[in-house]
Amino acid sequence: MPHTQYCPPPRKSFERPSNRVDGRHGTRPREAPDDRVFTSFKVIRVERSLDDARSPTSGSTWRNIIKKLFVFDLDGTLAPSKSPLGSDVAALLHDLLGVMKVAVISGGDWAQFQKQLLANLPDDERLKDLSLLPTCGTQFYEYVGHWSKVYSEDLSDDERARIIKALQDAYDQSGTKVDKIWGEAIEDRGSQITLSVLGQEAPLEEKAKWDPDFAKRQKIIAILQPMIPGFAIHMGGTTSIDITKPGIDKAYGIAKLRDQLDIPISEMLFAGDAIFPGGNDYPAQEAGVDSILVRDPWETARVIQTVIACLGDDNEQITSPGKQP
Repeated sequence: MPHTQYCPPPRKSFERPSNRVDGRHGTRPREAPDDRVFTSFKVIRVERSLDDARSPTSGSTWRNIIKKLFVFDLDGTLAPSKSPLGSDVAALLHDLLGVMKVAVISGGDWAQFQKQLLANLPDDERLKDLSLLPTCGTQFYEYVGHWSKVYSEDLSDDERARIIKALQDAYDQSGTKVDKIWGEAIEDRGSQITLSVLGQEAPLEEKAKWDPDFAKRQKIIAILQPMIPGFAIHMGGTTSIDITKPGIDKAYGIAKLRDQLDIPISEMLFAGDAIFPGGNDYPAQEAGVDSILVRDPWETARVIQTVIACLGDDNEQITSPGKQP
């Protein structure tokens, strides 16, 4: 029997910039660290073959499943909404790429990934273990010395025109119009159309307070749904509504990762800040991925730091209990 244990949080942690946090649920006092976020990280000492380590113990119906891929949401998880990756998270993400594969799924387009994520990561050989899935997985990029698009499943010109008109009409009828917007409100991302009510360049503090309880966007969606019944509608970020073909969500992206990387869902971890019914990260959990709900990028940094601490020893692997088939 190999020795197993739960991996504790690291002793060293990052300083919080203030005693309050601005997030998609509004500005609120920061809470004390909640170590329950770490209880899904179980460490198994690899003292025998992989097949042997995965086999159940005598009389048990459970086995340990080694995690090979860590999947992250972008906005609110790795970085504040539409904002660059912080230096601490960027450094930790680069370190994480040295010990396991990483993927990022977001409703944002490729340009947003470049500006928000890649501009703050070192351009080196570790990027070969990073997979990027803009617009919830309808696009897939891999690094082969440069970033290469594997596929893109775009909407047709007619579909995009219908969606844009319906979005504008529903917004006009909703009674939620704002007096000021920053940048474009409706963005055509090829495989997804996004309404950002305050505009693509709105300040974080304005976005955080506009719809903290989702009520305004739910009102727009209630009007929008009958107009475009053949499409899927999701709330994203703090002020956005995303329109895609049916079935396009983070579960779709998880399935694409499984197929492209040949990694079973049972061997993935997912971290996001909206893993609750109605949240745009919830489909990843529904797809069967062991998921970690984080409050903000600061907490994501702690999670990454913990995983690296667990994997820093070559004799340890991140696992989770999995039921025998």
